[in-house]
Amino acid sequence: MSLINYYTAEGLKKLREELDYMKSTERLSISNQIGEARDKGDLSENAEYDAAKEAQGMLEMKISKLEDALANARVLNEENIDLSKVGVLTKVKIKNALNGATVTYSLVAEKEADIKQNKISVSSPIGKGLLGKKIGEVAEIEVPRGVMSFEVLEITTA
Repeated sequence: MSLINYYTAEGLKKLREELDYMKSTERLSISNQIGEARDKGDLSENAEYDAAKEAQGMLEMKISKLEDALANARVLNEENIDLSKVGVLTKVKIKNALNGATVTYSLVAEKEADIKQNKISVSSPIGKGLLGKKIGEVAEIEVPRGVMSFEVLEITTA
């Protein structure tokens, strides 16, 4: 049983585009590489053929994972987001209890995470720790350097 994956409409569109590209362009490229390597003769000692077949296997595995993700994908309707607590597609302003620094993150699906844009995955340690918290609550989050405490200051739509 696969888990349901939640995406924004934009994130789902990017996922579909990535899958289409892999199926059309990348599959064709690897197929051509296999054909060229096969034309060079003895396949038992042909490193190019082995590499191309391995690349084909990796690509097919990626395609399969993307197809599974799309089959279980759901688009989140931003109008129905509950802003009483931190959840997927909410933007949360938090304060580090240790140093008082504040930062704002948008919680998104794993495939949409981009730390440069302050978009963190709901499956990341900080994302998991913040889920379900309300304004004023403190999240104790296990990170590689130990436990950090973050106070939820504000929750808005992403």
